[in-house]
Amino acid sequence: MSKPVIAVENLTKRYRGADKAAVDNISCTVQEGEFFAFLGPNGAGKTTTISILTTTLSKTSGELRIAGFDADKEARHVREQIGIIFQQPSLDPNLTAEENIRFHACLYGMYGYRPGFKLMPENYRKKVLELTEMVGLQDVLGKPVRKLSGGMQRKLEIIRSLIHTPRVLFLDEPTQGLDAVSRRGLWDYINTIRREYGITVFLTTHYIDEAENTDTVCVINHGKIVSIGTPDEMKKNLLRQELIIDAADRESLKAELSDKQLHYRANGQIIVPFRGNTAQELISKIKTPLTVLKIHEPSLEDAYVQLLQKTGEGNKNE
Repeated sequence: MSKPVIAVENLTKRYRGADKAAVDNISCTVQEGEFFAFLGPNGAGKTTTISILTTTLSKTSGELRIAGFDADKEARHVREQIGIIFQQPSLDPNLTAEENIRFHACLYGMYGYRPGFKLMPENYRKKVLELTEMVGLQDVLGKPVRKLSGGMQRKLEIIRSLIHTPRVLFLDEPTQGLDAVSRRGLWDYINTIRREYGITVFLTTHYIDEAENTDTVCVINHGKIVSIGTPDEMKKNLLRQELIIDAADRESLKAELSDKQLHYRANGQIIVPFRGNTAQELISKIKTPLTVLKIHEPSLEDAYVQLLQKTGEGNKNE
């Protein structure tokens, strides 16, 4: 197996004067091209970890490598390998969309600054058009950012962060403040660039449904990693599926379930939790004619909430 693009080992961050470590001896790896979700409540250590990973905050102890570079000793090289979409907008509203991209490219030392898009090298212009056409922003390159919608501005931030071809894209609450249509459009774009460029995506979000289709979900609470695995593994380990049933002769149905030692609870309808068996296997055991038959599949959010309840939800500032 190839070396991970992110390797964190025994990472600890203790702020001066704090009783406890904000990040407490955590370890994890992220493989090249992986879609990795990093979740946790406010105060769990999520923001602290992201800040250390992106070299904007120093660690207390531990080892951290991004794209093979030591985050302490080779911070400049690490920054060259990553793109960051901050929680708060970071575009200059008075510049045009393209000027925001151009200044970013020049700051990364990719090109010498030139006072116009047409004066920039051909490979710069080609990449800008390629990225903007992918998301339908090619017609607004000359418009001031302040005239763009929130969804367009978010897409522009991602284009700007990709102009230097990073290996890892950090997304810190990328859809915060966007409406449902803009959120969906932004995720369509992110998934497209992942397929096109094979970029590793490291996501933090409070919209837990956005992590449903990730490769790995890592949950941090009170500075410690409390769960790591695929979304399906997390749901399977924490939750049961539920069969929701009812019958005209409800008492006979309850008696049958009890005789067959099938645990249930009655709450308007009859709910039979199950794990291990398939729904079909369970249904085949029931002979009473049913008037209601539904299967409830737990969501990642259900599993996340239950995990936080088990580990105690954090409430300190990060």
